[in-house]
This record gives sequence, structure tokens and C-alpha cells, in this order.
Amino acid sequence: MSTEVVTLERHIAARPETVFSFFTERDKWLAWMGKDGEFTFEPGGAYRTNVTGDNIAQGQFVEIDPPKRIVFTWGWAEGDMPVPPGSSTVEITLEPVDEGTLLRLAHHGLPSPEACAAHAEGWTHYIRRLVIWAEGGDPGPDDWM
Repeated sequence: MSTEVVTLERHIAARPETVFSFFTERDKWLAWMGKDGEFTFEPGGAYRTNVTGDNIAQGQFVEIDPPKRIVFTWGWAEGDMPVPPGSSTVEITLEPVDEGTLLRLAHHGLPSPEACAAHAEGWTHYIRRLVIWAEGGDPGPDDWM
């Protein structure tokens, strides 16, 4: 089993309920990450999303605890990254703090340091977009598309 983990923390000037909705509503999810996708937002529910036009992420929701925590498996059904669908796990926790939310992301089970580096870059890019949306802004078109 891999010990490779990507971690990320961001302060967001929005309530946890607002931030949580970007992980549990299709149109909001696709606003910050993805071109298209199908999601069943419930424990055991599957998702498949076209993230960049060439890369299709696929997995399953494991835990949904509004507005505090969401856990889902992650991997690539199509694209260059050697992380099979559902083979890694993403945990998002949202903690209420003064003037907003502290988002913590931990992506466990990546197979190599190279996969870790690529996913750290990806999560940094996409969480930056999520922060802008959650705070009421518009990051514009995703330049990774």
C-alpha cells in the first residue's frame, strides 16, 4: 500500500455550507473542476467527470457529512496518469473559522512521488478556482481545458 499523500489547506471567506455545496452539486462542481460529468452524491454513489478534456476522473463517494466532510475515491479512467479509477482516496474536511472556512484536503494512496507531484499541482490549481467561486468571484475559463 502506498504512503504517498498530497495535503493542502486553504482559508475560504465563505461559510462551510457554501463551500460544501461545491462538492455536492453537479453544476457547482463543474464550475471549478471539469468540463462535464455525472455524479451520484451519496455514499456508494459513483461519479465520472471529464476534468480537462483529455482526462476522465472516476470514483465513488465514500462519506458525505454535511457541511463538514466528504470522502471519495479517485483515479483516471482516461488520460496519462497511472492511477486507476477508485485506487486512491480524497478526504475533504471543512472547519468553520473566523470569517469563513478552513478547507483541508488529503489525497491518500497515490502510487508514486511523480503521481503525488502531479496531483499536488492539480489540486492546487483546482482548489484555487474553487476558492474564487465560493467567495463569490469568477475565475474565468479553466486554462487547463
